[in-house]
Amino acid sequence: MSRAPHPGAWWLWALALAAVASRTTNPLVLGLVIAVAGFVAVSCRADTPWADSYGVFLKFGLAVIGIRVLFHVVLGGVGGPTVLFTLPEVPLPAWARGIRLGGPVTAEGVVFALYQGLQLATLLCCVGAANALANAKRLLRSLPAALYEVSVAVVVAMTVAPQLVAGARSVRRARALRGESVRGVRAVKVLLVPVLEDAFERSLVLAAAMDSRGYGRNAGLPTGTRVLTGALVLGGLVGLCVGAYGLLDGSAPPVVGTPVLLLGAALAITGLWTGSRRVRRSRYRPDTWGAREALIVGSGLVAALATYLAPAALGGAALVTSTVPLEAPALPPLPVLGLLCALAPVLTAERKTP
Repeated sequence: MSRAPHPGAWWLWALALAAVASRTTNPLVLGLVIAVAGFVAVSCRADTPWADSYGVFLKFGLAVIGIRVLFHVVLGGVGGPTVLFTLPEVPLPAWARGIRLGGPVTAEGVVFALYQGLQLATLLCCVGAANALANAKRLLRSLPAALYEVSVAVVVAMTVAPQLVAGARSVRRARALRGESVRGVRAVKVLLVPVLEDAFERSLVLAAAMDSRGYGRNAGLPTGTRVLTGALVLGGLVGLCVGAYGLLDGSAPPVVGTPVLLLGAALAITGLWTGSRRVRRSRYRPDTWGAREALIVGSGLVAALATYLAPAALGGAALVTSTVPLEAPALPPLPVLGLLCALAPVLTAERKTP
């Protein structure tokens, strides 16, 4: 049996698809992102308890779309000339200007809310694909040693969603063996408490096991070194946030984008390297990066770059679909080709024997 890909490669691939989703409101592109993430998650997943995470996140995404449209119908938002129906409107005080309860519901506003909900649902599906493909425990072993203080909390946070899926499956199987066949909304009420309890218990047991084994033992560096490390990491994170905002906001000055992003990355890497010296860590069978990981990450980067760098003639103008006035979404050629390249991890997936 061949070695499973590095979990960090799957997360970088999923984040690249999420970057594509954050760049567009075109429902055709967002639907293609969901299809690509789902196909790769189903084709490349291993036989693990969290392998069905994508389906759970997909259902959450559908619920998010419905909630977003419902909020728009009740609270209002973007208007338009095409009125579908009118709800009884509740008058609000002057300090609540911009918010309404009821009133006219337009087709333009409903479509805008649908696009926004679909965008958020696509982001959830990207996270679900990463949860279905990546082993959170292996990923945490690969984190820099300087981040050991938050590793126990990260373990609890990152393993809750996969354990929810595994817990729901085991609880449902146990109730079926007892002859109980509750479905629908009532089944959610019956399964909610035991599933949450099982997921948190497993995550806390894992965190306690890491802590009892001395995970992240200090090497006793002086206070000045620890303060310098914290300042470098904090400054680097601030630089990364400001630089990412500068890249995403087209109206920001050019100096706020790439230069600040590179400076923040340099500060963060320096801080992590300095902090790693105060932690003694040994790894048994460390995860390595190879050609398969490079293919996975590279395919995701191709999709992201094709979306961010697409000129208007090759689909850049079609990434944002107009809702006022309503326009039919167009299929942007270059971003679509980039997303098709993101299917490359399927070529390296292990063939499952029946």
